[in-house]
Amino acid sequence: MDNERRERRILLVDCDAFYVQVARLLDPEGAGRARLLIVGGSASGRGVVTSASYEARAYGVRSAMPTAQALRLCPDATVVPVPRQACVDRSRDVRHVLKELSPVVQAASIDEFYLDLTGTERLFGEETLEGTARRFREEVLGRTEVSVSIGGGTRRVIAKLAAGVAKPAGVRVVPAGGELDFLRTLDLADLPGVGPSLVEALRRRGLVRVEDALGVQREWLQTWFGRRRGAWLYHRIRGDDDSEVDPADGRKSISSERTFFRDLVTDDDLERKALQLSSSVASTLRGKGLRARTVTVKLRDSDFTTRQHSRTVPGGVESDRAVYEVSRELLRELRANRRVPARLLGIGLSGLVEANDPEQLLLFGEDDTRPGLERERDRRVSRAVDRLRDRFGDEVVRHGRVLDRPTGRGGAAHDGRE
Repeated sequence: MDNERRERRILLVDCDAFYVQVARLLDPEGAGRARLLIVGGSASGRGVVTSASYEARAYGVRSAMPTAQALRLCPDATVVPVPRQACVDRSRDVRHVLKELSPVVQAASIDEFYLDLTGTERLFGEETLEGTARRFREEVLGRTEVSVSIGGGTRRVIAKLAAGVAKPAGVRVVPAGGELDFLRTLDLADLPGVGPSLVEALRRRGLVRVEDALGVQREWLQTWFGRRRGAWLYHRIRGDDDSEVDPADGRKSISSERTFFRDLVTDDDLERKALQLSSSVASTLRGKGLRARTVTVKLRDSDFTTRQHSRTVPGGVESDRAVYEVSRELLRELRANRRVPARLLGIGLSGLVEANDPEQLLLFGEDDTRPGLERERDRRVSRAVDRLRDRFGDEVVRHGRVLDRPTGRGGAAHDGRE
């Protein structure tokens, strides 16, 4: 059968309450015995929740919630810090197992993996997709001790929704041709990308379930939400998704940028912002167990002229210090070429590699003070700061240079899809 005509067979492997699982595996006598467990923040209530056990979620505890609020909702909960490096290690273990089982694996996040099994029917002896999913689930659990839920279907979005239905520790495969019947069982709020504000706007029009919205014409959705967003919503409601499972996707770049409330004039103000952005993207990088070979600085001047400059550094970098030093040098070069007020600053990391990939070591006598040359001590310091922030919140450790009055505001770090 021609590959283009083959029915796609896609699975999403989703690690159940991943941070909770890892915390329990690390401390079986402590966190492992706590039915009500919160990961992130401290018992004093400082910091924010990264994850919570399913039992704690029943009390209303959610990720990104202040830990103090979570403890008011669930006062008997045990609070433990985020086991960041252990999570990276377990995620890598799960991915390695899946790579042995599936020809195409995409790590969508630290705890989600898409698999494309299209064309593997003969390889697996005519095993059904549900049977394959159950076998994979047992294999991952047996070899990594990580429990996963698996969703399957002919499209990525259907596989993701099915995995959500399967949680915890289950398997749900939507058969080809059964997509609309499956979608009719869901709320619009369940659809990926349909956030709270859009859910509320739909609710005001009497649309709560997918079933409610299927009869709404595309033109009405475009009238209500704009041409582009309305068209996207029309297809999302129907589960339309032709995106491929790409092993390289999700690891192309990580970036952060700020648009300032007032244009920044001085080099000092811009370098202070560069320090904040460097810390943000470097922390995101470490959380994914990656290092970056290329650093890019983007500058948009007050007249909307946009310029950028990149540099590839020896080996890969992950520490705040190394990322900032390269960014500062690039920023200074951009400013030297054109010194006008700036309205936006961005820092991006690309050329991403696994943190345990072979790296270029410093030669004997080589100057290790040059921007981009990173020592293991830089990495240890940055990881220690990550652990403190995970436990007590982002404000617990701040560089002295950024404590001055803020001069701008804008977006947060995000994963690039360039």
